[in-house]
Amino acid sequence: MTTKSIIGLFKKILDDELIISGNDLKSRFYHIWNTDIPVESICILTPKTTKQISKIVKICNDINQEIIIHGGLTNLVGSTKSISTQVVLSLEKMNNIIEIDKIAKTITCESGVILEDLINACKDKELLLPLNFGSRGSAQIGGAISTNAGGLRVFKYGMTRNLVMGIEAVLPDGTIISSLKKLIKDNSGYDLKQFFIGSEGTLGIVTKVVLRLYPLPKTRYTSLAVTNDYQKVLDFLKILEDKISNNLTGYELLWNSSYKQMVSEKTIYNKYLPDNFNYYLFIEYMGTDFKNDYQKFEETILECIENKIIDDAVIGKDEKEQVNIWGVREDVAVLADERKFDQQFDISIPVPLIGEVVDKISSELKECDGVKTIFPFGHVADGNVHFIIGKDSACEELKSQINDIIYNNTELVDGSISAEHGIGIDKKKYLIKTRSKDEIELMKLIKKSIDPKNILNPGRVI
Repeated sequence: MTTKSIIGLFKKILDDELIISGNDLKSRFYHIWNTDIPVESICILTPKTTKQISKIVKICNDINQEIIIHGGLTNLVGSTKSISTQVVLSLEKMNNIIEIDKIAKTITCESGVILEDLINACKDKELLLPLNFGSRGSAQIGGAISTNAGGLRVFKYGMTRNLVMGIEAVLPDGTIISSLKKLIKDNSGYDLKQFFIGSEGTLGIVTKVVLRLYPLPKTRYTSLAVTNDYQKVLDFLKILEDKISNNLTGYELLWNSSYKQMVSEKTIYNKYLPDNFNYYLFIEYMGTDFKNDYQKFEETILECIENKIIDDAVIGKDEKEQVNIWGVREDVAVLADERKFDQQFDISIPVPLIGEVVDKISSELKECDGVKTIFPFGHVADGNVHFIIGKDSACEELKSQINDIIYNNTELVDGSISAEHGIGIDKKKYLIKTRSKDEIELMKLIKKSIDPKNILNPGRVI
């Protein structure tokens, strides 16, 4: 079929303003960091309802037309790239919050709602949506679900999967699967929503979701602590878990190079502690006791200093300082601005081994000609380590060398090549380092049974 005839089929479903094609595609892009690279596609469809999506997908299934799904365009594994023979389906207009239930502590919304808008809407109702990561101002909730996103509070509240109570999704043949229940317990057969969480849009298009919420904490404090010994990082975490486990919502780590860059003159952040320590720990405490929470937190931190578990620490004395301290960790994406060319990694390592594995990886990377900066950081309490590697060129040989160093060392300790970003296109060839051949074959079997024509996000994951 010609491009014109394919677009003609979609015009029977969507108004003209919901179809972007021709020269208008030049103003669209596939990632928020690459706005200078126009998206390649037959057209971009921006439906407003699940029924419209169902009809679009049925047409595409009938004519064997591949679909690439777009959300907030913040992914880091190439998932939103497309070619001129594919149709892009953007969920940007599926952006309605349907209901916030204060009694059930749930929010029901469409998949194109921006995460930060959800967080703020819940906060207005004195409820907490704990899902929180740096790109929340652009990322859509549907994308977070399709990648099973993590973030800064996984240690306390779990991954996105742990927050999803109900899902509505469109299958590759256009069938609508809708189960928007607000039930914590439901063992009536297979838990079908799990097919769509973390499958990166390869098994269906999530259109609506019910998320679990929590009471909004009344207090929030942040602290920065330092040590030169990774064992002390583990000891400190153990003490915090023993003393304030109910209130400990974040335990984050920056290595020296990352901290030093984040508090340099190039950023807006203050250097609350010297930049000559090996490890910088960022702690978030949230509670409900105005009278005693700060004292409880402060006493715990001071006790750890006195017992030489940590070398020093600072607690934000007011909201501005608390935001500034946490921002040093939260805003680490700016580390990618240090070099024109960079590679970013998102791996899982057993928590006790993180120190030695990161040291080994960093040592091997320093031997690579062309590597200029190495910035490790991560969610140390749940074993998730990120690297931003700055380079002086886009050399493919260097890129492969860096990938091998990161992923080979991850494989050696039975880690994961993807903690929270997904596999997409970029990590697909390395999936075998994380999953067995039999697991991958089972994934292929599931994909083939649900999407036999391979029209939804083809070439992703497997």
